[in-house]
Amino acid sequence: MPEETDVAAHYARDGLEAAILAGLRAAGRDPERLAPADLAPVDEFHIGGREATEALAGQLDLRPGQALLDIGSGLGGAARHFAQAHGCRAWGVDLTADFVAVATSLAGRVGLADRVRYIEGSALALPFPAGTFDAATLLHVGMNIADKPALFAEARRVLKPGAAFGIYDVMRTGDGEPAYPVPWATTAEGSALATPDAYRHALAGAGFSVTAERNRRDFAIDFFRRQRAGMAEHGQPPLGLHLVMGPEAGRKIAHLAAAIEAGVVAPVEMICRAT
Repeated sequence: MPEETDVAAHYARDGLEAAILAGLRAAGRDPERLAPADLAPVDEFHIGGREATEALAGQLDLRPGQALLDIGSGLGGAARHFAQAHGCRAWGVDLTADFVAVATSLAGRVGLADRVRYIEGSALALPFPAGTFDAATLLHVGMNIADKPALFAEARRVLKPGAAFGIYDVMRTGDGEPAYPVPWATTAEGSALATPDAYRHALAGAGFSVTAERNRRDFAIDFFRRQRAGMAEHGQPPLGLHLVMGPEAGRKIAHLAAAIEAGVVAPVEMICRAT
């Protein structure tokens, strides 16, 4: 079972912001004049990146002025997108201090410091009063949290009745285990994969109804195919998730892609409502 200290340590990266700024310069971007889209190659730490974020957001009926919480916000790209594209006031919570610090800095660089705030904290003890938010998202986070009932109970606590909750997680869809390391864990002991059935059961127990569900295996296979084709033609880009995942990035991505192609896991969307 993953421990929170181990999860935070898995994602921690010394010098991450400096590496991102160097990558931006190498990609022809001025770090002093950035738009949120300039950061999309590095700050969307989930399969499909910005494309997947937009697909999820389009199902949540987000509106200007809504308060949205991104649970496990990483480098903050999804929260910034929700604020910039949908006019939300967005908060992000993440265990990893390095991620929170970099996310906060990047929000300032793209002019969103007054609309997005990032806080270091646990998804199992969210630092907000009950009924604070109009919507919440969870993008590639549940694979690190074994206690899904507690995770969803805490999400339900901070949401208003009727609020939307969008999940996009890698879930177990077949027999076997991925080869490790993968992006969210170095070994099987650090992983907390669960089936869509387990998610549905835990969500219902926490007070959510699942209104839509979509297995995105085909999308993921195509996404990784496009990534491989781009790498073969142009080499590794200066700005990308390899900066976040570290020197084993190639193995992590290859193992995940192979597990998806084998039907062991798949990214799955669930659109829920707080009852």
